[in-house]
Amino acid sequence: MAAKQILKALDGAKAVAEAMRQIEPDVVAAYPITPQTEIVQTFSQFVADGLVNTEFIPAESEHAAMSACIGAAAAGARVMTATAANGLALMWETLYIAASMRLPIVMSVVNRALSAPLNIHCDHSDSMGARDSGWIHIFSENPQEAYDNTIQAVRIAEHPDVLLPVMSMQDGFITGHGLERVEVLEDRAVKEFVGEYKPLYSLLDIDEPKTFGAWAFYDYYFEFKRQQTEALSKVPQVVKEVGREYGELSGRYYDLFSAYELDDAEVAIVVLASTAGTTRTVVRKLRREGVKVGLLKPRLYRPFPGKELVEALRHVKVIGVMDRSVAFGSIEGCGPLFLDLCASFYTYGNGKGPQIVDYIFGLGGRDILPDQIEGVIRELLRIAETGEVPQRVGYVGLRE
Repeated sequence: MAAKQILKALDGAKAVAEAMRQIEPDVVAAYPITPQTEIVQTFSQFVADGLVNTEFIPAESEHAAMSACIGAAAAGARVMTATAANGLALMWETLYIAASMRLPIVMSVVNRALSAPLNIHCDHSDSMGARDSGWIHIFSENPQEAYDNTIQAVRIAEHPDVLLPVMSMQDGFITGHGLERVEVLEDRAVKEFVGEYKPLYSLLDIDEPKTFGAWAFYDYYFEFKRQQTEALSKVPQVVKEVGREYGELSGRYYDLFSAYELDDAEVAIVVLASTAGTTRTVVRKLRREGVKVGLLKPRLYRPFPGKELVEALRHVKVIGVMDRSVAFGSIEGCGPLFLDLCASFYTYGNGKGPQIVDYIFGLGGRDILPDQIEGVIRELLRIAETGEVPQRVGYVGLRE
């Protein structure tokens, strides 16, 4: 039986701040940047009001914020932070250090476009730019998932088989500032779920001193990196276990991805985050018309669960990937989700699989409308019928 929950009206940023209050990390170091500001502003008020005992460090930049997080985590503290866009880019150097030192920091990222030109609205170019930094990446569709994923991220990061930092993403302004109905667990239930953090090693352990971030030449560096990627390979199983346990607590079960009307689908859309909600509505409408279309929404993006996604999509004739960012210089200027899915079918599908087409959309916060998604699905149906792909990478909502 699920635990008692409280119904609140929260936007995605406040939902994350509420989860952080309930987790009550030892240290939060952060620098405010739109559209993440509301998370840090709300949580710092919790600190000022004495609702948490967290040491809050208002850093002078995002680079300094992540540096402080790394120091605190190495000392043995449970550490959280939040950022977006160019702030995440400013952390670039330190992201690798946090992951390489196996520090289980949890960071909320409210996705936003990267300059130039300056734009404060949503796309996924910020976190996609950091996708190979060794952090675990989890995407949320709405404020409820942003709340739930923040809590689960702590357990995933601190799992003894993992010990890696986690980025928990949501779409800037769309869910970050969009007020919705959110079911919130009681404080006690969250504290019991995340448990007390007992670091494996601590920089402050003077009885058994350890070296952190040591110099490693060609004689050892290679082995460190091999161990790091081995730890990432254990993440999917841990994500599933934590998602199942969280489901028993909250009634909301989580897996590596979620599927909607996919079992008998002939064409399918694969899309991350808030656009999955709009797509689900379109799929529901077309299903009533007899169209065999399905939806797959990846939740875990790094490490990429390619084998599981191939298994779920193997029977589909045509897949339309919707990317909210561009992997500049990639084949035909496609997006990163398309690249990962194509590589997965080549790797786990014996080089065989459905036609996969990419659609770039929503850059810089441009709206994506149900009619546009339906247009994508109609094109996928034409490809399934004729076998002809008019263009491998297309654009939705772009003025040509």
